[in-house]
Amino acid sequence: MRAAVTRQAAADRMREIFAEQLGPVARAIAPDDAATRAGLVASQVLGLALTRYVLKLPPVVAMDDKAVIAWLGPTLQRYLTGSA
Repeated sequence: MRAAVTRQAAADRMREIFAEQLGPVARAIAPDDAATRAGLVASQVLGLALTRYVLKLPPVVAMDDKAVIAWLGPTLQRYLTGSA
């Protein structure tokens, strides 16, 4: 993740990983706007990873798995299945 901010090859690889893993899910749920939905999910997941594992913001680091799911789950669900 850190390398992707400053190295094009790392950024390209992260995009490939998200496209391979998240793209099929988003296409299966909403084929007409899968790219937008996948991009929004990626923004949330990468934001969490950045704040929790790179910046190590104490309140985010302190959250247990259940709390992370409770907070982010509804947002990710809305991005995948909700209306704009």
